[in-house]
Amino acid sequence: MTQTPQQAAPLRHFLQFTDLTRDEILYLLDRARIIKDDFKRYIPHLTLHDRTLAMVFEKASTRTRVSFEAGMYQLGGSVIHLTTNDSQLGRSEPIEDTARVVSRMVDLVMIRTFEQTRIERFASHSRVPVINGLTNEYHPCQILADIFTFIEHRGPIAGKTVAWIGDANNMSYTWLQAAEMLGFTLHVSTPPGYALDPARIGQPAPHVLKQFDDPAEACRGADLVTTDVWTSMGYEAENAERRAAFAGWRVDERLMSQANADAVFMHCLPAHRGEEVTAEVIDGPQSVVWDEAENRMHVQKALMEFLLIGKR
Repeated sequence: MTQTPQQAAPLRHFLQFTDLTRDEILYLLDRARIIKDDFKRYIPHLTLHDRTLAMVFEKASTRTRVSFEAGMYQLGGSVIHLTTNDSQLGRSEPIEDTARVVSRMVDLVMIRTFEQTRIERFASHSRVPVINGLTNEYHPCQILADIFTFIEHRGPIAGKTVAWIGDANNMSYTWLQAAEMLGFTLHVSTPPGYALDPARIGQPAPHVLKQFDDPAEACRGADLVTTDVWTSMGYEAENAERRAAFAGWRVDERLMSQANADAVFMHCLPAHRGEEVTAEVIDGPQSVVWDEAENRMHVQKALMEFLLIGKR
């Protein structure tokens, strides 16, 4: 069954969580629920029939590629996959020129790259919506999926407590943006030397952000405990140093026992069992990482639909 293409929405980008309003984020979370329900019941949802997504990967990924590619096909559209090895992005062409050309040929662009300024430069010269599939600074699609997953399992996230254990990375900064917008508290515990940058976070209200030297204290009373690999892509040269610094920040059963009894565990994957998380936790009854991974696809479908045709 083919659905009639819808009117294009005004040009919007999703480069960080705060590019959308609170009401728009709540709409996407509810829309993702409807889209996922259709998917589970094998009901066609072809709202982006005949639209084309270009995926640009300057950082490799499994989940980002599969979730965007499968999601776009399920919406009735098509996908073009580009890397620095098979495009001018890895050569001498300015990213502004690539944006001017690619955005004349497709309806939507997803980019997974390094510096946030790089995706901002692309977006500023694009004629179509641009989505951040990950940068060094932010990972908004992942946090959208994580919040959707929490709501599925535990209900509204407003008023809850999320404990971030590990690095002050793109995930933790995006969690902070979400906490300020959606009204939950973020507990952060990082090793010395890896704390959130005060210049980037400003002065969040005490009920929004609480920082702890002790990861067990950060987990106390949490409704969600989450972490990430100790060495993100691009920081491989620091691997040995980070393994030593982060040894006390492994999410294990002791840390999880400090959280609320019905707390869930999340990880954006890929995970290194025995490093940032133990097998007993990630494969245990409180872990929702596999739902979390699948939900990337459903929230991104809602996001792509919204950016291209607006609210339904």
